[in-house]
Amino acid sequence: MEFGTSYGISTFYLAAAVRDNGTGRVVTTELSTAKVAAARANLSEAGVAALVDVLPGDALQTLTTVDGPIGLVLLDGWKDLYLPVLQLLEPRLSAGALVIGDDSSFPTVQPYLDYVRDPANGYLSVPFPVEDGMEISCRIR
Repeated sequence: MEFGTSYGISTFYLAAAVRDNGTGRVVTTELSTAKVAAARANLSEAGVAALVDVLPGDALQTLTTVDGPIGLVLLDGWKDLYLPVLQLLEPRLSAGALVIGDDSSFPTVQPYLDYVRDPANGYLSVPFPVEDGMEISCRIR
């Protein structure tokens, strides 16, 4: 599951991993119709489009249609939506699911960080030191 397709760069790598592992599917969301078209073209050119469902529109609406279990979530869309998107997906996360929050150094990501770093919410979370930061969390319940 990816929140924030943009032009499909990260989506390509997720789809390549699905292809190489021989199982799974990538579901990704994008609000911009122009970016949806560009991402679909890029994924098609890369030969991985059949492994990806691009959901156009508001993620808080489109993600309600996604079935579980979900084993990986990449959050890389609007930073202030990380927490609402995660909470929307939580009932469908498998135990041991990984959640990656990109750009964790941005101030608008703080509510998300507070949530995944609080053990009461069921995650084991660590910062990963890359440019603009990344938070990697494991769903432990």
